[in-house]
Amino acid sequence: MDASVSKGAEVSERPRTSDSVEVAPIKSVGIIGAGQMGNGIAHVAAIAGYDVAINDLKKEMVEKARALIERNMSRQVSRALITDSEMQAALRRIKYAPDLAAVGDKDLVIEAATEDEAIKRKIFAELCPKLKSSTILATNTSSISITRLASATDRPERFIGMHFMNPVPMMQLVELIRGIATGDETFGAARRFVESLGKVIAVSEDFPAFIVNRILLPMINEAVYTLYEGVGTVESIDKAMRLGANHPMGPLELADFIGLDTCLSVMQVLYEGLADSKYRPCPLLVKYVEAGWLGRKTKRGFYDYRGEKPVPTR
Repeated sequence: MDASVSKGAEVSERPRTSDSVEVAPIKSVGIIGAGQMGNGIAHVAAIAGYDVAINDLKKEMVEKARALIERNMSRQVSRALITDSEMQAALRRIKYAPDLAAVGDKDLVIEAATEDEAIKRKIFAELCPKLKSSTILATNTSSISITRLASATDRPERFIGMHFMNPVPMMQLVELIRGIATGDETFGAARRFVESLGKVIAVSEDFPAFIVNRILLPMINEAVYTLYEGVGTVESIDKAMRLGANHPMGPLELADFIGLDTCLSVMQVLYEGLADSKYRPCPLLVKYVEAGWLGRKTKRGFYDYRGEKPVPTR
């Protein structure tokens, strides 16, 4: 691991100019999106002592997220990872934000909406006028250009990529990605925040899909090609990688866990951003997404999850 990942370093190896507005210490966090990633980020932030406000299009989504957070925290209590009093205190820190104005006074706002650039840009256009001038704006995108997203905001110097891994409470890594305009103070504050959550940082340059997904998603896409070409079945491909490469989860099972729509979005970003045919999304992956078979979240993907036990669909 290089020096840019070492704990306590304040900036990456590339010199940058300072922010035009001083960055305040982060004490409160706003989260846009109450889905799989948003509720996980809220979970770890609340445990770490931050006041958290979650906004989503529907209040029911936030209520569902809060119930899931409580269940996940209860598991942590049962495993003696946190105490019941710590769980109760953390749950009290999580509030529903009825609109974007309700997150406007937070020190850090993390966008965790779906992996769709048009949707993210629309959120930023509505959100930025409601933010205080010193607020850091972060995106949890897993593949989209930080520089390009930052250009859709009023604060490119205080904009950063903060890519959490799924499931957030369990996974140690967070990728930090600077856009071309991201200031040193912003980077330092983001690093300190992530480390305060007990996470480990890997610094990535702003290239399509960053580090983890640049490596992981082409492997998953190749597994789909292996299925598409009839080299092996769903079961045999996953078994081969679990037992032959010692992977904890087979690539097709992992694709279902991530969401096939997200997998396709990342591959499209790689294919369009790097113009290399080796990143072409497999037609079978496209077909599954078109069918609405997106994996675990829709109960069908490369496996059918509607029964007691997952059953391969091919």
